[in-house]
Parts: sequence; structure tokens; C-alpha cells
Amino acid sequence: MAQQGKQFGPEYVRAISPYIAGKPISEVAREFGLDEAAIVKLASNENPLGMPESARAAMAAAVAELGRYPDANGFELKAALSARYDVPADWLTLGNGSNDILELAAHALVKPGESIIYAQYSFAVYALATQEVGARAIEVPARDYGHDLDAMAAAIAADTRLIFIANPNNPTGTFLPAADIEAFLAKVPSDVVVVLDEAYNEYLDPELQYESVNWVRKYPNLMVSRTFSKAYGLAGLRVGYAVAQPELTDLLNRIRQPFNVNSLAQAAAVAALADREFLSRSATLNREGKAQLVAAFQRLGLQYVPSYGNFVLVRVGDDNDAGARVNLALLKQGVIVRPVGNYGLPQWLRVTIGLPEENAAFIAALEKALG
Repeated sequence: MAQQGKQFGPEYVRAISPYIAGKPISEVAREFGLDEAAIVKLASNENPLGMPESARAAMAAAVAELGRYPDANGFELKAALSARYDVPADWLTLGNGSNDILELAAHALVKPGESIIYAQYSFAVYALATQEVGARAIEVPARDYGHDLDAMAAAIAADTRLIFIANPNNPTGTFLPAADIEAFLAKVPSDVVVVLDEAYNEYLDPELQYESVNWVRKYPNLMVSRTFSKAYGLAGLRVGYAVAQPELTDLLNRIRQPFNVNSLAQAAAVAALADREFLSRSATLNREGKAQLVAAFQRLGLQYVPSYGNFVLVRVGDDNDAGARVNLALLKQGVIVRPVGNYGLPQWLRVTIGLPEENAAFIAALEKALG
């Protein structure tokens, strides 16, 4: 007979609360007896335009080779990224989404008991990656719902090995100007790696955009993480990448799974990277949709955090049940958004910017939920 009560694995793994993704449309339809076609999903920061046709065509052409393993080194995709950013191919690491990159960095660089720094209200995967490796978390209090870089620099300890910074930040949408980031990088000791997570970089207005890859040339301890899941519309294919000097990418490539980005994903990413027209349409739609949501929040007298991503964080009440209560009322109307109580923001909801008609459906449902 099997022994009862034996606990497997280290305590720091057992203490992890698994990542909870946004509810899929099919689940909401089953749970509330709704028609899937009528449900609006604004929960997971997906591109409402979906996949670009260029990527769809590239995937169709790649189907014939699915009986073979993917290119483990991602030669074509790395070549395209290398040309785009003017860096050698060995400065690149491909990931199964940028989540993969974030976790690879923690596993490659941090030993149990050493510390990782990240900001309050920053991406949940930073805390998860810290717990996965048994590291000590240093969560620095937010400033105006975003990163306090001075406080983060002051929090660096003798055992700090890694710092996560999201710009723009998820789930709050805040933004750090380029000059602030570069000043921070200059303060960080050379043996502490900074991961600059730029999953929403492509949504920045042109006057705010900067090229962080230029900093990679100057700072060997900087790793820039980006993704094809958001503005490029490839969320279901899971393609991310890191740009860093070879001393860092070599470590990531030693521990990543050999075929972590599949053949269809690689082909689609190459095509999407070249599709500037789709990227421009995505940014324009996002800018217009953001204005649509913000106008509604202002009319309803709701507090919101000015956002630089493809979502807006909005406060829907004052009590600690407000987010959950309004979220449930929205779900019953077939509108899926993201409650963020797990981030310590129980009065707030994160709303992905959708198509104009999706935004309008959310606004109408929100008015009813608040009424």
C-alpha cells in the first residue's frame, strides 16, 4: 500500500500558486449558457485583428514539413531578427513565447536563496519564475502603479542576480521613458542582469519609441525580451525572443528545450516580422480603441491608469469585492475581461482593447453592471 501524506518536491515549488489564464470563450459559454458567437473576450491582451494573412500563408506553406522536427536553432527567424536589429545571430535566443525567455533567465542565472528584484503590480510571471528557482523575491513598492527605478536600484542586495522590468508594464500599462531606463542601467552592478520585458513595445506612439537593442551593445548585463503574441497577432503560436550579448544567450541556449519554437510558429513569425502594414494597422486600431474606452471611463467617472499598452486598467468600485463582483456581472452578459485581485488590485479590472464593436459591447455591459 502506498504511503500516505508524503510530500514530493521542494517546499518553494509546493508554495507556488499556478498561473491563472483568462477564461476562454468556450468555458464562459458553457458556464453561463451563452452563444459562443456573441461572447466578447477582452481578457488576454490579444490582437483583435487576429493573425496577419502573411503569417497564415507562411504557415500553410510550412505544413508539408510537419513530419520533421523544427529547426532547433531557428535559423530563418534568427536571420530575420538579426537583420532587423543589426545584431549577430548568437545575440538571439528564441522562446516559446516571451514567458519562456523570462523563466529561462531565472533558471540560468539564479541559484536557490539568491534574490530577484521586480516591481509591485508587475507581470505575475516574475514572481512565479522567482519561486520556481527557490530565489528570494524583492518586490519594490510601485510608484503611481508603475516602476520606481530609484527604489529598485536602492533595493539591489549583495545576492541579487536578476532584475525584471516591464516597459510598458502589465497589468497597469505604465511607461518608463528611455532616459530613465538608461540612467537606471548605469547604476546596476555589472554582475546583476536586467531583463527588460518589452512585450507591448510596438504599441508605443512613435514619439515614445526607442531602440533598447542599442543599450545591449553597451551593457553586457542587459537582456531585452520581446514577443510576437501581441501586436503581431501570433498569441496562439507562442513565439518570443531575447536579445543579449553572447555570454547571456549562451547560458539560455544551454538550458532551453531544443525544439521550443515549432515549425509553424517560426514560419509565421518570419512573415509577421516583415509585415509592416499589419503592425501599423494594429497600432492605429489600438490607439483609437484606447480613446474609445477612456472616453467611456471618464463619462462614467471611473478612475483608470493611463495606458501605453493594448489594455486599460480601470477601477470599478471601492470595496475589495468590486472587481470580482463587476467581473461576474460582465461574464453573465458575455463579456470577458481580467480581474486583477491576484496582483493586489481587487477593485480593478484590466480590459484589453478590442475592435470598435467589441469595445462598445463592453462599455454597454459595464454600464449595466455598475448600474
